[in-house]
Amino acid sequence: MSLVGNLLWFIFGGFFSGLSWVLAGCLWCITIVGIPIGLQCFKFAGLAFWPFGKEIEYGGGAMSLVANIFWLILSGIPMAIADVVTGCLWCITIVGIPFGKQFFKLAKLSLMPFGARVV
Repeated sequence: MSLVGNLLWFIFGGFFSGLSWVLAGCLWCITIVGIPIGLQCFKFAGLAFWPFGKEIEYGGGAMSLVANIFWLILSGIPMAIADVVTGCLWCITIVGIPFGKQFFKLAKLSLMPFGARVV
């Protein structure tokens, strides 16, 4: 199911979700200070392209909190809103509920990505 789910996901919305993470990573990497944040965005782009069969563990310390605050203000809120709206649209139909749940997982990750890791 994971392979089929990931292929359907990529076709019906995952490409654009992953592309948003890649774009955010490129924008953050323009500045030297933002390179660590940009590299984290590139890691999560892989999750956004192929999310089925993967889980996210949250943790972190003080540096993750500081990075999350900058991220939330500059990039996180628009990405989270887009993921929540898309997830709600997918959940309107019964068939789209698994896709909606994946968009909600990405919305939570969009709010606080630092200190999180993909398992």
